[in-house]
Amino acid sequence: MRALISVSDKTGIVDLAKELHALGVGLISTGGTAKLLADQGLPVTEVAEVTGFPEMLDGRVKTLHPKVHGGLLARRDTPEHMAALQAHGIDTIDLLIVNLYPFEATVAKPGCTLADAIENIDIGGPAMVRSAAKNWKDVGIVTDASQYDDVIAELKSTGKLSDKLRFALAVAAFNRISQYDGAISNYLSSVNFEAEKLREDYVPERAQFSGQFNEQYVKVQDLRYGENSHQQAAWYRDLAPAAGSLATGVQLQGKELSYNNIADADAAWECVKSFDTTACVIIKHANPCGVAVGASPLEAYSKAFQTDPTSAFGGIIAFNRPVDKAAAEAVSKQFVEVLMAPDFSAEALEVFKSKVNVRLMKIALPAHYGNVRNALETKRVGSGLLLQSADNHELALADMKIVTVRQPTPEELNDLLFAWKVAKFVKSNAIVFCKNGMTMGVGAGQMSRLDSARIASIKAEAAKLSLQGTVVASDAFFPFRDGLDVVVAAGATCVAQPGGSMRDQEVIDAANEHGVAMVFTGVRHFRH
Repeated sequence: MRALISVSDKTGIVDLAKELHALGVGLISTGGTAKLLADQGLPVTEVAEVTGFPEMLDGRVKTLHPKVHGGLLARRDTPEHMAALQAHGIDTIDLLIVNLYPFEATVAKPGCTLADAIENIDIGGPAMVRSAAKNWKDVGIVTDASQYDDVIAELKSTGKLSDKLRFALAVAAFNRISQYDGAISNYLSSVNFEAEKLREDYVPERAQFSGQFNEQYVKVQDLRYGENSHQQAAWYRDLAPAAGSLATGVQLQGKELSYNNIADADAAWECVKSFDTTACVIIKHANPCGVAVGASPLEAYSKAFQTDPTSAFGGIIAFNRPVDKAAAEAVSKQFVEVLMAPDFSAEALEVFKSKVNVRLMKIALPAHYGNVRNALETKRVGSGLLLQSADNHELALADMKIVTVRQPTPEELNDLLFAWKVAKFVKSNAIVFCKNGMTMGVGAGQMSRLDSARIASIKAEAAKLSLQGTVVASDAFFPFRDGLDVVVAAGATCVAQPGGSMRDQEVIDAANEHGVAMVFTGVRHFRH
């Protein structure tokens, strides 16, 4: 058996080569890898010795040769192939260990020049990977250090690689090539090329959205069905999921997550992550039906639950702090589909042991987790895709422009910041009443902002919550004064809205007429 090794990332390669040598595998290698192995006392044949041609053009040409690709592509069960190898003095290559030039890491560096990007486009590596992967029945193709242990384990056990492992390695290899080519396409089609600036130190300007958009995802699991039972579905994650994101979570107990569970869980998790203090978010059908902050998880949950106990039934609950026994006991009294937190105490887990259907999700939060967000958002449309930068805007007190005679109190300003965070996660049109770090009424997803305002008031009344002295956040401007009239009639004394309507002055005059405070945020938070 012969193995060809050509790696850019040399992590673990010496140990792998030593194991292969001990198993009697002959080693062939290129350039720097060959030198590294030879320095470790391993017998290694350089590719130039195999091909009869030296590496040339600064290493651009070294493995692009029939004695390499013939050794990889020849089918061992086809006499004509084997005869051709013999006629031309070509030996078979049974194992290929390759990882590619670090294109993705190179272009991710600030100030990356076009020349550096181009130079880090691997040619020979992908060509060999494709050859080996195509001939998977006869050749093992290893493209990642995480595969080394499995390869060595099988070789030690049986002296060869199984069909199952070779096929899995081939699939992983083609996936890697797809990812690599997609990254190159994304980069090059985003470059605003200016020929007059072309030189070695040319750092091109890049469009935010590339001319071709290539994304890669890895399947987490098949789902029982989609949004409805007649639809099929699966859950995929990013190749490198961000720390603290839903895709990094671990399910500790409960039934398998459904399509709707995952969608609602993401809404809850993204919302609860936006708070710096202990918070609880309850989601129903993608909308927050209760959000609160508190001195403890129990207090935050108790306040959030009060907003809309009816909608909380069968909801998704998220905490941004570990769940202790007290919070677990309170939550366990209601029907909950999914409960998420950075961690659970042993006592909290004990509380839910008897509730075997409750899905518990543990998602570790990194430092500064509030800033861990998706950079881009996508939405499928007929034969197309909408792509936008994610709505990651965070409102600060300094961003608020007070436009009324009455000034908000410090308490109202704090509640406005809280309400504004919540409104960003409520489907448009969104109206959110809050007081003392707690949602008091939420109106969501209506065609009319006026209807959202009325529904928020109705829900508060149903929950026996007084809206007197509350603040209100509106995700977009009030096009007429009637929406403001409704929230003030319900008891609101302070309102936050983006502003920007042709009738802004009409609404400001109405606020002054009512004697309430109003601030403009200058930012809209539509969520469809």
